[in-house]
Amino acid sequence: MITITANKLKIEGVSGIARAMEASEEVIISVRGRPRYVVMDIETYERLRESEIEAAWMQARREMAEGKARAETADEHMTRVLAELEAEDDV
Repeated sequence: MITITANKLKIEGVSGIARAMEASEEVIISVRGRPRYVVMDIETYERLRESEIEAAWMQARREMAEGKARAETADEHMTRVLAELEAEDDV
């Protein structure tokens, strides 16, 4: 992965990122010597988001199969969550 400093980014702008991405799929932007941001092309981002959503869906299906799911209305859900938070505050 290629790293670009925030100062270099200020000077070169998006063209600096574009040049760096010709050599690497992802570019790190460092601020004060520390990695802070990652820039990637939209296709890579969308692929990662899709994988993240698929993993969440698989986890939800697994939890449903294990009996960890509940069927409740939004109002019932909020009442239960608020009661659980209140119980945590009492601890």
